[in-house]
Amino acid sequence: MYGNDNWINSYLDAILDAGKGAGSGSGGGGGGGGGDRPSLLLRERGHFSPARYFVEEVITGYDETDLYKTWSRANAMRSPQERNTRLENMTWRIWNLARKKKEVEDAKRLKRRLGTEKPRTDATAEMSEDLFEGEKGEDAGDASVAYGDSSAGNTPRISAVDKLYIVLISLHGLVRGENLELGRDSDTSGQVKYVVELAKALSSCPGVYRVDLLTRQILAPNYDRGYGEPSETLVPTSFKNLKQERGENSGAYITRIPFGPKDKYLAKEHLWPYVQEFVDGALSHIVHMSKIIGEEIGCGHPMWPAVIHGHYASAGVAAALISGALNVHMVFTGHFLGKDKLEGLLKQGRQTREEINMTYKIMRRIEAEELSLDASEIVIASTRQEIEEQWNLYDGFEVMLARKLRARVKRGANCYGRYMPRMVVSIL
Repeated sequence: MYGNDNWINSYLDAILDAGKGAGSGSGGGGGGGGGDRPSLLLRERGHFSPARYFVEEVITGYDETDLYKTWSRANAMRSPQERNTRLENMTWRIWNLARKKKEVEDAKRLKRRLGTEKPRTDATAEMSEDLFEGEKGEDAGDASVAYGDSSAGNTPRISAVDKLYIVLISLHGLVRGENLELGRDSDTSGQVKYVVELAKALSSCPGVYRVDLLTRQILAPNYDRGYGEPSETLVPTSFKNLKQERGENSGAYITRIPFGPKDKYLAKEHLWPYVQEFVDGALSHIVHMSKIIGEEIGCGHPMWPAVIHGHYASAGVAAALISGALNVHMVFTGHFLGKDKLEGLLKQGRQTREEINMTYKIMRRIEAEELSLDASEIVIASTRQEIEEQWNLYDGFEVMLARKLRARVKRGANCYGRYMPRMVVSIL
């Protein structure tokens, strides 16, 4: 092969000419946009260079391992006469061009990545400054800075022109507006009172048009007939004339959706197989009510919920499915979380993990809480203990970030328009 270097010269010439283009002469058949055609087709017009085409392909899609093998073979000859210096140099040049191309591509990728990360870095640094300023001095011992204050900050209040439609979901327990049977069973406890009072309070806000508290319809014997009524009106004492001022379907309501066995009361651990059935019924009700509210207000278009608020894990799954179907925001309140309960039961040592799961369906509950976290825009916690000892067990929540955000709210600085990679946790 030594002494017959014409092919090597052709490749070297092609390397030196690489990047200059295929040439734009007028010979070989004339004009008509020949420069836009693939280089292989230029052969018919005398502009095709097999050497240049080959080298360009090597630089574009080179394999560094094969290139190294070629260089090694060219450099491994013992006798200087046998060494093909031109082949060695050609390999080095191709390698250098290919590496330069790779460096340019890496630089472009780095520039794009830095452009994406800069706003996030700036926001984190700014929030750190806000934390230091918000928690020092007179605010250092103020729990409202570290753990939130619903009355703090300069957040604008909603007004009567907003006319919001809000949906609350609480699937388990015995839910009614008056004479709550708290303590009748383990499911009819503080959460039932919480959601009923929340619905009443929301309906009293000037900017809220209607609140629906969705729960399960219960037709089982030995239970009050009121739990089987499809709808129940919740009227705050101080707002008796609210309907006359707003409209026929305004105010707060308990809406009972039939799902699961019709003649049987189920504990919350046994509601999981029927959550999808509830979602179907709830979607039907929400779509129907949205159209009615739209006609009532006068806009003529459906008045979709401003938010779907799930309470407890099973309602969180339902809220996630409904909010996804309607493309509206979701809010989640866990009340008492599965991971914390699992740890407490394991510490008691009375049951194994498998026995706990069989009794409380605890793994299904934790899975539902994780799903609710992923789907939620906001997670509402009621106590300091819930924030630091319960939500802190879940991925997606960070105590320090939550404190920084609450410090910003305390100082009247909002976080709207910022990219927040973790969950925003507020205290109600």
